Amino acid sequence: MDFQTRWLTHKYTGRDCTPRHRDHIDRIRLEVETSLMKILLLAAVTLDGKIARNTHHFVNWSSREDKKLFFATSRQAGVIIVGNNTFKTLPSPLPGRLHIVLTTTLEGKEDIPGSVEYTDRTPPEIVADLEARGYSEAVLTGGAQINALFLQHGLVDEIWLTVEPLIFGAGIDLFRGLEFDLRAKLIHIEKLNEEGTVHLRYSLR
Repeated sequence: MDFQTRWLTHKYTGRDCTPRHRDHIDRIRLEVETSLMKILLLAAVTLDGKIARNTHHFVNWSSREDKKLFFATSRQAGVIIVGNNTFKTLPSPLPGRLHIVLTTTLEGKEDIPGSVEYTDRTPPEIVADLEARGYSEAVLTGGAQINALFLQHGLVDEIWLTVEPLIFGAGIDLFRGLEFDLRAKLIHIEKLNEEGTVHLRYSLR
């Protein structure tokens, strides 16, 4: 049993546990146990925990080492899962990767076969479809609401953060729109350059 399910079970045991809470626990457990795909959430963050100044802010402020890590990891996975607003900040789709772009409406959006697919499906449906097509790993790269949706469904295996020595003061957090009370386990830490960029990896399993 993963730690999210253990936490939910612990939280909703005893007199506080209701049928609705039990159904929620069972749903999260089923989604986690039936998913064989590994989802890595990758993000560059500032010292004050921001991933962007606004929804249209392209991540051109992260270090060369962070970009190199993202390109290599996403190329190996072969799939990038991204929200429509974040996708629109990219100059163009990255070659050699399938971009799954989440959107609330498919109207006016055209897929690019083998490169870009727009979808309004739920995170479990997206993961199930990718697994059926033979993918075993995907990179989740925001935005904040998309990150929160996948975390809500227990579909984030690891969170990889590149902490850049910058402070925005205001902007977009790593997660938005949902409340969580989860604890991750630090599994990797690495100094990427002499400017103070640090790479952290946390496991949610």
